Amino acid sequence: MVDPEFLSQLIGDIYDAALDSSLWVGVLEQATQFIGGTAAGIYWKDITVQGELHYVYNVEPSSVDAYFNNYIRFDPSLTAQFFFKVEEIYNTTNVLPYHEFIETAFYKEWVKPNGWADHLAATLDKSATSFAQFGVFRNERQGLADDDMRQRMRLLVPHVRRAVLIGNVIDLQKEKAGSLSDAFNRLDASVFLLDDHCHIAFSNIAAQALLNDATILRTVNNTLIAVDPHAAQVLRNVIAAANAGDGAVGTDGVAIPLSSKPGQNWVADILPLTSGARRQAGGRHSAVAAVFVRKVSMAAPYPIEVAARQFRLTPSEVRVLDAVLKVGGVPKIAEALGVSEATVKTHLQNIFGKTGVRRQADLIKLVAGDARPFPG
Repeated sequence: MVDPEFLSQLIGDIYDAALDSSLWVGVLEQATQFIGGTAAGIYWKDITVQGELHYVYNVEPSSVDAYFNNYIRFDPSLTAQFFFKVEEIYNTTNVLPYHEFIETAFYKEWVKPNGWADHLAATLDKSATSFAQFGVFRNERQGLADDDMRQRMRLLVPHVRRAVLIGNVIDLQKEKAGSLSDAFNRLDASVFLLDDHCHIAFSNIAAQALLNDATILRTVNNTLIAVDPHAAQVLRNVIAAANAGDGAVGTDGVAIPLSSKPGQNWVADILPLTSGARRQAGGRHSAVAAVFVRKVSMAAPYPIEVAARQFRLTPSEVRVLDAVLKVGGVPKIAEALGVSEATVKTHLQNIFGKTGVRRQADLIKLVAGDARPFPG
């Protein structure tokens, strides 16, 4: 059973961490306890096989360094993780069969020595070449992630996502500002402080410029209104809910699309100011929420993701296809993936059958878009 009081407190602490990054370690400890794991982290990775851990609980620094310096390139989950949707929850068995996972060098040399058995994760944000992730580790005694763990993870992920996205814009601990408005005025991002009727209590310089343009947001009698009717309704609903606290806001106030017109990819993230350490900051301005408005790029999808979806490749086949592009040759692919050459050959034959090509060179051309799978 979920303890409503503990969950409410945890969600409040997550949002406090959006404004003070020093709180994240404690938040991750609570989240690990709530979800049912042994360690947790927030990090990013990209297609150049690089990454960085931003916040972590209960993982030895030496293990973190070993992963990002040596073992990330052997991680069998890495390629498939690019394909999951934002807020989608997945574990090791969603990427490859567990019996195959425990035969990899990655498991034998990094996972097992740490005493872990599984990793339940969710994508917080993504582009064509990188993604941010929140993940919780399970130890061998706890075993693989179960339905209860997934459900608890699902309760937290939207709030962690909102806090991380906003935290990327501002960290009051670093700003050392005298007040919330002082800190917001230093930002390039547009920020509004609103009461429960969307009346503007404060807007920073960037926000005022956005209002002057009036193509995304406008004001009527000092009330903030999105030009797009659907976005305007969502914005009103979330701000009204913020007056009742963090839990009432729900999941709608994360990356609200403000315009459906091509080339106008503006979104808003809403941070409640009626709970936790944020209450005092909001009270000074009679505000119930802060609205952070940012422009996002709509990058083309990762080419291997396109091929994987088009030809319905399994996660294991995707790993092999990715290795074909990066290293080539069955022996090198087997070494890079930490599996046998026979396993690589089996997956390659399956890929050839699905794509209609017969050689690795043709696969490379196909994924690069230089060849068509079928003549005519």
